Amino acid sequence: MPSHDILIIGAGLAGQRAALSAAEAGASVAIVSKVHPVRSHSVAAAGGINAALNPEDSWESHAFDTVKGSDYLGDQDAIEIMAREAPDEILYLEHLGVTFHRNESGHLGTRAFGGASAARTYYVADITGHAILHVLYEQLMKRSEQIDRYEEWFTTDLLQDDEGRCVGAICRDLRDGRLEVFNAKATIQASGGCGQVYKPTTNGLIVTGDGIAQAFRIGAKLMDMEMVQYHPTTLAGNGLLITEGARGEGAWLLNADGDRFMEKYAPNKLELASRDVVSRAEQTEINEGRGFDDGTVALDITKVPRRRTLEALREIVNIGRDFAGVDITREPIHIRPGMHYIMGGVKTDSDGQTTVPGLYAAGEVACVSVHGGNRLGANSLLDTLVFGRRSGHHAATRAVHMTMPSAPPSRVADTQRNIAAIMDREQGGRRIGAIKNELGETMNEFVAVFRDEEGLRKAHEIVRRLKEEAAVAAIDDRGSIFNQDVIAAIELGYMVDVAETIVVGALERKESRGAQWRLDHPGRNDNDWLKHIDISMNGADVPQVSYSPVTITRWQPEERTY
Repeated sequence: MPSHDILIIGAGLAGQRAALSAAEAGASVAIVSKVHPVRSHSVAAAGGINAALNPEDSWESHAFDTVKGSDYLGDQDAIEIMAREAPDEILYLEHLGVTFHRNESGHLGTRAFGGASAARTYYVADITGHAILHVLYEQLMKRSEQIDRYEEWFTTDLLQDDEGRCVGAICRDLRDGRLEVFNAKATIQASGGCGQVYKPTTNGLIVTGDGIAQAFRIGAKLMDMEMVQYHPTTLAGNGLLITEGARGEGAWLLNADGDRFMEKYAPNKLELASRDVVSRAEQTEINEGRGFDDGTVALDITKVPRRRTLEALREIVNIGRDFAGVDITREPIHIRPGMHYIMGGVKTDSDGQTTVPGLYAAGEVACVSVHGGNRLGANSLLDTLVFGRRSGHHAATRAVHMTMPSAPPSRVADTQRNIAAIMDREQGGRRIGAIKNELGETMNEFVAVFRDEEGLRKAHEIVRRLKEEAAVAAIDDRGSIFNQDVIAAIELGYMVDVAETIVVGALERKESRGAQWRLDHPGRNDNDWLKHIDISMNGADVPQVSYSPVTITRWQPEERTY
């Protein structure tokens, strides 16, 4: 029965940064991941990471851009922390060996990103997440005496003691199916977002909302779940991401008539308006018949010098060629908005503490809330690193004063019975893949760029039905070695839980703000809706809704224009 001061679930950027921070503070650490850490979804982050490191820039400017981008739903105290601490985080990474782009003078170079008033995005070509993830993993291996890595272990349940404190987790070794109780003085959820709730999505197959659902099920509050970001540039059909870095380098968006349509939606920032603004503009062009026959608009990267494209955007050159049959250096590529990120998640303070004692969260699984109604591009990597570090440090300093808790051994028997019940399900029910496809297509149809009450209510009705079907979905594999059928069944349960919280939040917020654009409630309503929507577990019934205030420190809400 492994016991550690800190248990971290998820080994992407937030999890690895939390592990390093906790270890530096003297804690013993276990980090558990259902995939090898360098296959975590952080590896897909392409464009870069924001920081006001340039002497001509300022953290205040970065913070204001983030507040404005959030449509004033972001908590400004947390945003100030993130913007203030960003430069030190960039230097920390650079000193560890992340090979950030350098300009002609040898200084760290930047590119422009959407919604920013200055070019403050530091990058490694279009593989920034990949580069950072590998460097941090090297540091985990370097600290192997202090940090135990449990790779390809799947977390099934969070554990609580009789007082309701989180005291660890139950995890399944995918290699042989055995279950272990991991005791911990503090548990940090860093298992990422929930992109697979939608179809298509830019997110990998592993991004199934595990951590959000696990925290929700033991009583942690969720916040801002209605705020789901659609990235402006994804390939139709498969959802593959075309990085915002392309527009940062100078690419244009064109409709089927060849018009640069962002001139009328965001005359100042054009293609580099905030993501929600650009995605709505694209969807409007498509809906009003100015898109292409395949339901897309065009991204024209030929506006970028070919040599620069091959140097700074080499991965999307490959994506265009391999998945769309297009040489993006010579012709435009067809794109459309696609589900990319969730601004909501497990509600935390700026040290990562959730509403359940002993449970922390960091990264996309968490909602601090620094992104509010809309995340700025290149703030996600920053979020994972700043709040991963803060969570790890706070949890470690708290653990010093605690004795090691222990969970009742009977909890393992409960989980074993649950898994056995999945394996014993009778054939004849719907397939897991069919349920997952219907879920994703439903969310993409009714809970997308534009929403209304009729569509949201229909989505909720479908999700409630799918929850019942997911509970009896049959599997084929009855073995114990790398049984992905069992894992898929458990993940499907997480996804339908998370989907319902998204729909409930979207129904509740009767205004248009950030990524939540209600056709039946056009316009932002600060008088009634400048507040967070919190979602809590309510047994088997519809999740319970409550509210919490938005923290405003210095920037009062004003009209948002780009």
